[in-house]
Amino acid sequence: MRPSPPTGRKPGRGHTVSGPSIANPQTLEHVDLVDDGSEGIAVAAGPQSWTETTRSGEEGHAHVPVPVPLQRSATTHRQPSTMTSNETLLALGPSAKDITSDSMVEGHNTRRTLRLRNPWACSLYTLVAALLGFAALFLMMQSFMTRQLDTKGCEMSYMRPIFHKFDDFDTEHTRFASKYSLYLYREGGIDEDSKVKGVPVLFIPGNAGSYKQVRPLGAEAAYYYHNALKHEEGANRAGKRPLDFFTVDFNEDFTAFHGQTLLDQAEYLNDAITFILSLYHTPGRSMRDSSLPDPTSVVILGHSMGGMVARTMLTMPNYQSNSINTIVTLAAPHARPPVSFDGDIVRLYRGVNHYWRHAYSQKWAIDNPLWHVTLISIAGGGLDTVVSSDYASIASLVPETHGFTVFTSSMPYVWTGMDHLAITWCDQERKSVVRALYDIIDASRATQTVPRAERMRGFKRQFLTGLEDIAEKSLPHKEARTLLTLDDHSAVISEGKKLVLRSLGKSPQKPKAYLLPIPPQDEQRMKRFSLLTNEKLDNVGENGKLEVLVCSVHIHQTGQSAALFSMNMDLSGDSSGTTRLACKNVASDVIALPESTRQSNFPFKTDQRPFSYLQYDLKDMTEHHFVAVVDKSGERGTGWVVAGFSNVSDSVHHVNMGLQRVFTTGLNLRLPARRALTMDIKVPALHSALLAYNVHVGKQSCDRGELFAPLLRQYITDVHESKFFVNVRDANLNLHGVSPYMPPALFPKQTASGLSLQIWSDPTCDSAVEINLRLDVLGSVGKLWMRYRIVFAAFPLLIVALVIRQQFRVYDETGVFMSFANGFNECLCSSLPLALAALTFLSIALAGARSQTYKHWPLHAVASNTTTVLDDASHELLLGSDDTFFWFLVPLFGLMCIGICVALNYVTLLITSTIAMIYALVSSAALRNEDGHRTPGAFAVTSTRQRTITTLVLLTLVSTVIPYHFAYMVLCLVQLATCIRGLKLAKETHLDTNYNFFNYAHSILILMIWILPINLPVLVVWVRNLAVHWWTPFSSHHNILSIMPFIFLVETLSTGRMVPRVQSRYSFFTNVFLFSIAAYAAVYGVTYAYVLHHLANILCAWLVAIHFDMQNITTRKALGWLQIAEPIRTGPHTKKRP
Repeated sequence: MRPSPPTGRKPGRGHTVSGPSIANPQTLEHVDLVDDGSEGIAVAAGPQSWTETTRSGEEGHAHVPVPVPLQRSATTHRQPSTMTSNETLLALGPSAKDITSDSMVEGHNTRRTLRLRNPWACSLYTLVAALLGFAALFLMMQSFMTRQLDTKGCEMSYMRPIFHKFDDFDTEHTRFASKYSLYLYREGGIDEDSKVKGVPVLFIPGNAGSYKQVRPLGAEAAYYYHNALKHEEGANRAGKRPLDFFTVDFNEDFTAFHGQTLLDQAEYLNDAITFILSLYHTPGRSMRDSSLPDPTSVVILGHSMGGMVARTMLTMPNYQSNSINTIVTLAAPHARPPVSFDGDIVRLYRGVNHYWRHAYSQKWAIDNPLWHVTLISIAGGGLDTVVSSDYASIASLVPETHGFTVFTSSMPYVWTGMDHLAITWCDQERKSVVRALYDIIDASRATQTVPRAERMRGFKRQFLTGLEDIAEKSLPHKEARTLLTLDDHSAVISEGKKLVLRSLGKSPQKPKAYLLPIPPQDEQRMKRFSLLTNEKLDNVGENGKLEVLVCSVHIHQTGQSAALFSMNMDLSGDSSGTTRLACKNVASDVIALPESTRQSNFPFKTDQRPFSYLQYDLKDMTEHHFVAVVDKSGERGTGWVVAGFSNVSDSVHHVNMGLQRVFTTGLNLRLPARRALTMDIKVPALHSALLAYNVHVGKQSCDRGELFAPLLRQYITDVHESKFFVNVRDANLNLHGVSPYMPPALFPKQTASGLSLQIWSDPTCDSAVEINLRLDVLGSVGKLWMRYRIVFAAFPLLIVALVIRQQFRVYDETGVFMSFANGFNECLCSSLPLALAALTFLSIALAGARSQTYKHWPLHAVASNTTTVLDDASHELLLGSDDTFFWFLVPLFGLMCIGICVALNYVTLLITSTIAMIYALVSSAALRNEDGHRTPGAFAVTSTRQRTITTLVLLTLVSTVIPYHFAYMVLCLVQLATCIRGLKLAKETHLDTNYNFFNYAHSILILMIWILPINLPVLVVWVRNLAVHWWTPFSSHHNILSIMPFIFLVETLSTGRMVPRVQSRYSFFTNVFLFSIAAYAAVYGVTYAYVLHHLANILCAWLVAIHFDMQNITTRKALGWLQIAEPIRTGPHTKKRP
C-alpha cells in the first residue's frame, strides 16, 4: 500500500521534502528531494546539498532538475529494489510530525533565501545613501562646470605653415624611423628655405599631440625676428639669430597612459638631437654664418607630456652630454603622472624625478650633471581641465636658481588663464614665450644660449610680474648715464608727502622735473618707494611723455666732461644757479599692470594701455639722493602719476586667522583713509588648492574724482601664480597652492606662505576701503574633481571588495550566495561604515604627521644634508592631504562612490536582464517538449578539450601578439555572457543553486568591470600602434601570469561551475584577500591604481584553487562519510555496495 502524502500539502511539481541527514551534520547539510510528480523519480535540489547531479554529469554546476532514479542517486544510499518509488521516498523521510515542524522552518528559510538571492533588492539605507551620494556627485560636477570659472581671454593666432620632412633621418640613425618623423618648420612669405641657419629649437608634442602644434610658436618667432630683431642695433652683435623650429610627428601617441611609449619617444628625440646638430656642419644643409661656432645644444620646448619626455631624455643611455641646457614646458605634469593605470609610467616618473632631485641636492656643482640646465614650467591654471596645473609645479625638483613654475595669468601682457590646448596657440602667451627664447639665445656661443644665471634673469623678466621676491632689479647694477641739470627752484616734494600729478603737460614749453628726496635708511622702519602711472615710462633717449630717474648729486670736477653721460637733460633754463644730478633710468625695472578704470572689465584686453608701476625697497636706493619724475609732455593730457615713500609695516597687513574661523566668520578688513598706494594682505592659513573664496571690495568716495579704480592682485609665491582683477568690486578667488599628493619642495621656505591680496587704490580719495572675504563652499566642492578624479576609479573597489567579502562569509555559513545588492545592503549596515570611519581617522593621523614633518624639514635638511623627506611616500597615501581640516573628504568620497557602485550594479543588471530576456525569447522554440510544453534549458557546457584548447590559444596570443589588457576585455565580455546565461537559467528553473551561481558570476563581473578602466588606456595605446603599423611588442604587456588566473576563473564560470563552500580555515584566506584589496584600494589606489589589477588577479587565482582543490577534498570526504554511514542502514533487503 502506498503511503499518503503529509497532511495539508500534496506532493506535486516543485514540492520539496527534506530528507534525512546522511553525513556529518557539521559539514554536510540535508539533502533536498524534489518530486516532479512521476513515480520513482526524484531530483537533487537546493543550495544546501553538498553535491548536485546535472545533465553533464559534473558536480557543483549550475543546473536544471534532471530526473534521477533514487536507487542511483549520488546523494542517497542504495535502496532495496523491492520498494516502490514513493515508498522509498517516504521511507527515507521523517514522520508527519517532523515534516510539519520542518515545513515551518523551511518556510522561514525559503523566505530568507528568496530575499537574499533577489538581485534587485535595495534597502532603505542603500537607497538613501545612493541618493545622497548622487546629490554630492551632482553638486561637485555642477560646481566644477559653473562656479569659480576663470575668464577666457586668449586672442587667436595666425600663420602660414610650411613643413620640411627629413626623410634621411632613417633607420641608420634611429630604430624608430618607421614610426616617428622629424620636421623643420618654416613660415610662408618670411622664411621658406629648408636649410638651417639659426639657433635650433625642438618642439615636443604631448599626449595625443600633433607636430603641427608648433605652428603658432614658429610663426611668431619668424615674424618677431624679421620685423623687429633684425633691425635692432646690437642684436646681431649679441648673437641674436632666427630660431630653427624642429618638430616631431609621434603619430599622436598616448604618452600619458604608457610608460614604455614615453621612453621610446625620449630615445628617439636623443637620436634626433644628434641628427639636428649634425645638420649645422653638413655642407649643403646649412646657411649659418661661418664665423659662428657649430651648435652643441638644442633648446627644448615641450607641451603637456612632451615636457616630461624632455626631462626623461637627460636620463637615457643615448643622451649626448650637454646637448640640452634649456627646457621650457607648457602645461606639463612634472610632479606626478596624470593617471596611475600603467605601472611603467608610475615607475618612470619615480625614477626620473628621483634623478633630478638627487642631482640638485648635490653640494658641489661638479657632482651635479644638471648644473647648467634650466627648467621653466608654464601652467594654464584653472581653465586647464585635462591636466591639473598643480602637477606643473617643479618646486620639488629644481631650486629657484635653476628654474621656476609660473602661471600664464601672471605673465606680463598675458594676464589670463588658458586651457590645455590654447597654451600652444594663445597669441599673447606665444609672444611672451618667443621673446623669452630670444632673450636667452646667443649664437656666438657653442651652447647657443647665454650662461645659466643670465638665462634665469631673462626668464624672470619675461615671465614674472616683477613683484615677486626673486625678481631681480637692474638699478643696482646700472651706471649713471643721464646728467640732469636743474635750477635751484625745481619742485622738491617734502619728505613724507606724495607726488600726485593729475594731468601731465603743465609746462608745455619745456619738461618739468619733480624731485622726491630719498629718506635715510632706518632699520626699525623699513621704507619702500612706489610709483604708478597710466603712461609708458621712457627709456634713455626716447621722446615720450614721462621719464623716471634715480639720481645722485653730481659734483663737477675740473676737467671732467659731460660727455661721460650718454644723455644730458638740461632743465635749468636761463637760471644761473644750477644743480647737477647723475641719474639712472629705471625704465627696465617697470612692472606692467593691467589698466583699471571704471570702464575696465578684464585685465587681458589688448586694446587697453597698461599701467606702469615701480617699486623699490630702500636698500636698493641707498646710494642715491633723489627720485626725479620728469614730465616731458608737450601738451595737457589724461596722464597722471602717483608716487611716494611709505613704511613697509604700514603697507603689509598679516592676518593671523585660522581656516576654521575664516570658514565660520569670514575675513573683514578696513583699509584706513590715509594709506599707502598699495596694500598687501597676507593670510598664511589660506593655502589649500581645494578651497575657493569670494572677495568684496567696497567703493571709495572721491571728492575730486578717482585717478584709477581699485586693482586687486591675488597671488601665491610657491608657484608664482598671480591673478589680476580690474575695477574690482566682487571677485572669485581660487589658487593652486598646497595640493593633494604633491611632494614637498626641494628647499622649502622658512616662512609660511598662503593666499595674499595686493590692492592698488587711489590714495587721493581720503576714504576708507572695506574688504570682505568669505569661503565659497559650493565653489570649493568643484575643486575636488581635478584633484581627486582617480579616487572614483579606486574607492569603488573598496566597496566592491567588502561586498564580495560579505557574500562569501554568508555563503560559507549558510550555503546561500546572496546577490550583490543584498551584500551591499548588509555591508552598508556593518563593515562599510567601520571601514570609512577607520580611513577617516587614518587620514587625520597621516595629515598631522605630514604637517609636522614638513614644518621641521628645513632644519633637518640643514643638519643632515639628506633627502629623506623628499623620498618619503607619505604624501601618496589615502587622500594625500596634509591638512586635518579635510577629514570629511573620506566619508564624502565614500558616499559618492556608494552611489556610483549602486548605479553600476543596477545598470549591469538591467543590461544582463534585457539581453537574457531577448535570448530566452529567441531560444524559446528550441526549449519545448513533444507536448508543446516549455522545458528548462540546460546550461551550455563545452567539453574539457575545447576549453583547454581555447585557454592555450589565448595564453599563446597574450605571450606573443596581443597585450593581456586586450585579453582582459575579452574576458569581461565572456563573463557578461556567462551572467546572461546564468540569469536565464535561474529564471527558468527557480532553483536556489542556479541563483547562487548567477549571483556569484554577477559579483565577479562587477569586480572585473571596476578593474577594466585600469586596462583600457594601455589597450588604446596598443590599438594606436596597430593603426600606424608598429608591430614591436612591449615586453611588460605579455606577462601571462598577469591574466592567467582571470582566464582560468572565467573559463570555469563559463561551464556553470559554482564555487564550493569553504567551512575550514581556508575561508580565512578569502576574507584576507578581499580585505587586502579593499584596504589597498583606499590607501594606495589613487597613486598605484595599476596594482589593483594584480591584486584582483591574485584573488582570481585563489578562487580557481577553491574551485578545483576544495571540490576534490569535499568529494573525498563525502565518500568517506558514506562508507561510515552505509552499515548503519544495512537491512535484510539491502544490497552491499561493492
